[in-house]
Amino acid sequence: MFHIFQKSAQTGLVTFGYPQQPAQIPAQFRGAPAFDFSVWRDARPAAEVCPTGAIQIHDSAARRTVTVDYGLCNYCGECAEADTSGAVKITQNFELAVRKRGDLILTAEYALSPDGNSTYLGAPGPDFRTWDTSNLNQRDSEKLGAPGLDFETGEASNPTDAGAPGPVFGTWDTTTFNPSDSEHESLELKLQQKIHSLLGRSLAIRQVDAGSCNGCEIEIGALNNPIYDLERLGIHFVASPRHADMLLVTGPVTRNMELALLKTWRATPDPKLVIASGSCAISGGIFGINYATRGGVSTVLPVDVFIPGCPPRPHALLHGILLALGRMEQRESLLHSPAINPRTR
Repeated sequence: MFHIFQKSAQTGLVTFGYPQQPAQIPAQFRGAPAFDFSVWRDARPAAEVCPTGAIQIHDSAARRTVTVDYGLCNYCGECAEADTSGAVKITQNFELAVRKRGDLILTAEYALSPDGNSTYLGAPGPDFRTWDTSNLNQRDSEKLGAPGLDFETGEASNPTDAGAPGPVFGTWDTTTFNPSDSEHESLELKLQQKIHSLLGRSLAIRQVDAGSCNGCEIEIGALNNPIYDLERLGIHFVASPRHADMLLVTGPVTRNMELALLKTWRATPDPKLVIASGSCAISGGIFGINYATRGGVSTVLPVDVFIPGCPPRPHALLHGILLALGRMEQRESLLHSPAINPRTR
């Protein structure tokens, strides 16, 4: 026993400060690919090697539409290796969790030439997934005008900022966590206060494996180790859905697990949230839809937050869980609304 205490004292604190501090990402970490559509003259080589069909090309007359679906992407990097124009690069960006499935899909329009190459005509608008953020740190992204994300609404605080590289935790508006908070309070404490104000206790998560390869489970399990220490934020995993506020679902929904997943969701008390974790849970991933799987979780249950990745690293999971807190507050207010629940009148 003495040796255990001695070793603990020698090791010291190993917990990462994320989300209060920028994530410490290993140099070899491979995050989401970034696409510069303006210089991407020919997307066919990348589309041909994509194992999940995340890159799709549709030609019509003299027009070409290129679609990139991050909900299908498994971050394999094959598209970057196949592209010779430098338009596709692998970044270390992992904060891609969204509330709407469509927000993971990018589209660009091109004019086709006789030789099969294309000229860029435009895209729906600037999107943080098209920026190369591999060399950005928290300070750089603040200078570039990162829009930030408000926990109250889950929306960007300045969505019209044209050069924004995407949501950065360092720029999130956390001033509304507690009316009496001060600059000396840590973000961990503010998060705990936010969770307790919504639930009156810690946030309880029930993880459901609907058919995963267990890659996501390894990353989820890491959230409980001393490095990530999820419980410092007032969040913990529970064994029963009857004790849960949130379902964290992984893997494509296999037909053998469909009923079990549905029963788990029904057993979870309202207000409840569902997070689809990983490309398989979002779209079916590499498995797709076939005789054995139904595809993504949204084909069976309503999903509140989608976390792309294969598998999403612990930082990405934490980012998605925190993003869901705004949705939890909306559900809580609806549940106690007199128009919805007559018992509250």
